[in-house]
Amino acid sequence: MNGARQAEVTINGIGERAGNTSLEEIAMIFKTHPDLGIDTNINTTKIYPSSRMVSSLMNMPVQPNKAIVGRNAFAHSSGIHQDGVLKNASTYEIMNPKDVGIDDNAIVLTARSGRAALKYRLSVNGVEVSDERLDKIYEEFLKLADKKKEITDDDILVLAGADRSATHNVKLDYLQVTTGKGVRSVASIGLLIANEKFESAASGNGPVDAAIKALKTIIHRQMTLKEFTIQAISKGSDDMGKVHMQVEYEGHVYYGFGANTDIVTASVEAYIDCINKFKS
Repeated sequence: MNGARQAEVTINGIGERAGNTSLEEIAMIFKTHPDLGIDTNINTTKIYPSSRMVSSLMNMPVQPNKAIVGRNAFAHSSGIHQDGVLKNASTYEIMNPKDVGIDDNAIVLTARSGRAALKYRLSVNGVEVSDERLDKIYEEFLKLADKKKEITDDDILVLAGADRSATHNVKLDYLQVTTGKGVRSVASIGLLIANEKFESAASGNGPVDAAIKALKTIIHRQMTLKEFTIQAISKGSDDMGKVHMQVEYEGHVYYGFGANTDIVTASVEAYIDCINKFKS
């Protein structure tokens, strides 16, 4: 109305330099204010699944408090808020979660859940899989379900991306760490490099430092850790730890991701993920 002809938008805030305007925010402004007379022709029910898919593919977490697609966007912990939303959702929510593709009737996944429930939750999160790939994901799902009571959407997104490592040249075979207060952490590590096994050990200032130093004694490259982020654990002590890393090698920065119920293992897997992306 004031002369703008278009809006340059992005998903999850990804863009060059400072980033571009959020697609989901622009689209939902128009949807919740039909009186403006502007129709974007966007299928808004695909917003949340698209956001989760981009997050999974790029190994970049969505901030919990990000408008519309953050996990807290439609969360209410205050008793007053909960009471108000239950009586009339519009009390605190200007939009319906289903309008952006958030399924508020989420199926809880446990070790007793079948392939159909797993495929449904993957679909809700923007991941469509073949029956063959579903079988592989389901095998990993059952292993994880043995370790924790309930499986979250973040967990199944990690499982859906785990099979991408099948073609990686460097793989983690085993990791053993001794750590504690008043002792120096020591790590023993085994790597499979082009199906050949290598082993090493090292000590460090903490279990993660020891494990990465042990890894570096096998991978003889001048690598610099630029960023190390542990994604917030919100469901309990048995939840999967998600680690995001940036490693610099020969002037290039590579992004890596790891996830495991053991945060040290997740850290090493994230580092290895970076190594597997190095240019030859």
